Amino acid sequence: MLRPTILQIKNVYYPVLAVFAAPMNVVTIVIISRGNTGLSKCISVYMMVMAAADLLVIIFNVIVYQIFSYHFPLSFLSYTSVCKFLLYMNPATLDMSVWFTVSFTFDRFVAICCQKFKRKYCTVRTAALVITVVSVLIHLENVPFWFAYESERIINNIPWGCLSSQAFFLSPAGVAYSWLKSILVAWLPFCLILLLNSLTVRRILVVNRARKSLRGHSSENQSDPEMVNRKKSIVLLFSVSGTLILLWLTAIVSFLTTKVTNNAHYQGDFESPADIITEVGFMLMYLSSCANTCIYAATQTKFREELKKVMESPWILIQTLVKK
Repeated sequence: MLRPTILQIKNVYYPVLAVFAAPMNVVTIVIISRGNTGLSKCISVYMMVMAAADLLVIIFNVIVYQIFSYHFPLSFLSYTSVCKFLLYMNPATLDMSVWFTVSFTFDRFVAICCQKFKRKYCTVRTAALVITVVSVLIHLENVPFWFAYESERIINNIPWGCLSSQAFFLSPAGVAYSWLKSILVAWLPFCLILLLNSLTVRRILVVNRARKSLRGHSSENQSDPEMVNRKKSIVLLFSVSGTLILLWLTAIVSFLTTKVTNNAHYQGDFESPADIITEVGFMLMYLSSCANTCIYAATQTKFREELKKVMESPWILIQTLVKK
């Protein structure tokens, strides 16, 4: 019997994504940690933790869950305790990927729109504190997932598999948590990103008009270093946040549609248009976990130079060994 098309696509898509995305995020972390990208230390911290969060998404959501758990259903990953851990880590890593982007967007908003607050907020210490607090809150917020699933069966006194707990999801607390989760993942972060970017654009337009008036017509052809630096920062900001929104949009619309229609659970019917759209949304959502490296390479000259050095280093090592 021929398998559904979307399932065939998944079986090829996720291994290919894992092969490219995991090394890309590792390389990004290495390059940024060297501190030779020409960006401020504060921006570098956010970029590095975003890459780390994306790497965790690839490891837990793609490699372990979508590849290993699917192709090896009787492995240790099917133990209920391990399965629960994966079902806890999957949303937690996605939450970190989203909320670290929100934190980065807010940092750039403060740097551009709140000059008096900039010196106190846009520091490495504040960035580390924000990242720590956000990480702790995300892990606490996902604790209910430990109680949302129960074992599917018992084999030799060992619990196997994970099933959605009807007692949890149909309880008032479970319903409230489900709506809270939809707000924290689907509504609030993307509304904040759109709002902060809108305010940032408005501020940039006002400042640019003021600077042009002050510089006068005699210097129209001269380069303004501050405006050039601001432009680079804005291109990076909008590329990162805009790509996240675009790649998550299908998954968000599918998720919200499910909530509004009270269709509590995704059925995994690969012939159903709604479930096919959900699967496509997941694939695009996970694709965002390797998009930032491409964005950095496209928008940051020094990052490209460092990336080129990293890509050339194995060949240089091989040539050196051959000569010896």
